[in-house]
Amino acid sequence: MYPLYELLSKLKEYKWVNLTHEVTADIPVYPTFNPLSSSSISTIDDTGAFSLEYRIGNAHGTHIDAPNHFINGKRDLLDISQKERVLPLYVLHLEDKVRENPGYAVTVEDIKAFEMEYGEILEGSFVAFSSGWYKKFDDKEAFFNKDENDIEHTPGWSIPALEYLSRIRNVTAIGHETLNTDSGIEAEEAGFLVAQKYWLNENKYQNELLANLDKVPAVGSLIFTGAPHIKDAPGFPAEVFAVIPNNG
Repeated sequence: MYPLYELLSKLKEYKWVNLTHEVTADIPVYPTFNPLSSSSISTIDDTGAFSLEYRIGNAHGTHIDAPNHFINGKRDLLDISQKERVLPLYVLHLEDKVRENPGYAVTVEDIKAFEMEYGEILEGSFVAFSSGWYKKFDDKEAFFNKDENDIEHTPGWSIPALEYLSRIRNVTAIGHETLNTDSGIEAEEAGFLVAQKYWLNENKYQNELLANLDKVPAVGSLIFTGAPHIKDAPGFPAEVFAVIPNNG
């Protein structure tokens, strides 16, 4: 058998986990976006082909953000190669901390504690924050979790944690289960998505609105991100999945 065929056959012996939400008109979206909409172009009865035209934002559902989403002159979607979108995957399982504090932001201490247990995070890897928040995706009120002052109490990353991952560990990408990189409270205090701006300014990409990270072990998996080839795009809905150890 040819080597690549053998490699694929071997990969299919492992568990594959879907990390992608289904996109509908009812999912949570960032306030600047309109809901998904579609119109019929043709039907099988009329023309022999069923065709739809969609209106969709670059950040609908599970998606990839390119650096130019926030930073002029940085890389766009087509600058992120296929090899850069298939990476070793590390998952920070901080679900318990988020249950105690929905506005929790990942700290450097969280990452160092992870490394004490599992070893140093490899350069060129993907680090995901598993908060359990994806389970709220079908309930907009619970997903945005706003208080009486309209402030979102949602989890995210602190800038020091992102700086550690980028500058000390030189990871390639991050991912999370929420709409934003920042925790809702820290974004409100800053008046902007400063953690998201920090990460994209590092000229690195991220995946947002991931699902099922609680089904992925902390170490030992691979992550795959598929994205369309749209010129100058700042990101787009993506299919993301992980191949995980069979004992994971």
